[in-house]
Amino acid sequence: MNQNNEERILAIDYGEKRIGLAITDPLNIFAYPLITLENNKSIFGELKKIIEQYNVKKIIIGNPLKENGKQSQIFPNIIKLKEEIEKIFNLPVELVDERYSSLIAKQRIIESVPSKKKRRDKGLLDKNSAAVILEDYLREISNKK
Repeated sequence: MNQNNEERILAIDYGEKRIGLAITDPLNIFAYPLITLENNKSIFGELKKIIEQYNVKKIIIGNPLKENGKQSQIFPNIIKLKEEIEKIFNLPVELVDERYSSLIAKQRIIESVPSKKKRRDKGLLDKNSAAVILEDYLREISNKK
């Protein structure tokens, strides 16, 4: 468990094959790509370890809306994940608009990862997309203060 009792926010970029995760710093100012997990039966065990390790107080899940603002095909899966996380971990879970997060993450990876071979790692995109989602969320809540 996190020794300092600093509470953090975890972001999830949901995909049918992989789930990208990002975490805030202890002051909830910055977002960092954390890890990409396989979307399989072990996901909740992995999430439990991360929630305990980082003392997560809230979870943000990206909601991939279409250009026109309508729900995407995977929306029912995202709702199911949200409800399961709330039930299992008793934490607040919020859906946030994640339109363009993958495009922004791709651009950042191109700019910051010189090796084309390393850029092809799909997990890199997933965890960086989660970081973009989390940054947008942090910016939004700081603007409301």
